[in-house]
Amino acid sequence: MLFTVYILFSKSTQKYYTGSTQDLENRLLEHNSGETKSIKQGIPWEVVWKTLLPSRAEAIQLETKIKKRGARRGFI
Repeated sequence: MLFTVYILFSKSTQKYYTGSTQDLENRLLEHNSGETKSIKQGIPWEVVWKTLLPSRAEAIQLETKIKKRGARRGFI
């Protein structure tokens, strides 16, 4: 099964959020419904970058690397 590493952007807060999931469409719905308390204030979130990886380990490794660099620099 493939894993997606993604970067979201909120126009209302001008912030980025990085995550990973097996189901990006469902995860984005969760983020935009307010189910994720830590980023609730940024609704609506939009996907600005994503990539597919073959394993959870690789997805977590890339997600961590992007978070350390900062999401903006992680994909630009």
